[in-house]
Amino acid sequence: MSNDPRPAVPAAAAPEGNGRLFTITELAAEFDITPRAIRFYEDMGLLEPARAGRNRVYTHRDRTRLKLTLRGKRLGLTLQEIKQLVDMYDASSGAESQLRAFLEVLQQHRRQLEQQLDDIEVTLAEISQHEERCRSLLGE
Repeated sequence: MSNDPRPAVPAAAAPEGNGRLFTITELAAEFDITPRAIRFYEDMGLLEPARAGRNRVYTHRDRTRLKLTLRGKRLGLTLQEIKQLVDMYDASSGAESQLRAFLEVLQQHRRQLEQQLDDIEVTLAEISQHEERCRSLLGE
């Protein structure tokens, strides 16, 4: 009897290449997210775990897709943008097209953030004006 906490996987569900399988608990702990978040990413089509009985098992490919998804989230990308990029990672379309698509998404996101920064600066200037006016009226 094995002490390995991972479920046994039928031969039909065995992953290609790297044979290491991960449980939802292992991935959640590794990436400091909840199993619920991982299941949400599954529902969005970002992950496609195999099944070993009632348990989900994740391949190295799933782990990489989760890692890319979380990187995209940190960059502020939408799940739709992330899915498009992660799906390109799996496709055999070549690195150049993947990099060009990623560059376009990053440029769009940069423009959006720069506009938000401009809006914040205008709002902060207005707040400063109101604060100054209030202090003047209070005789400070």
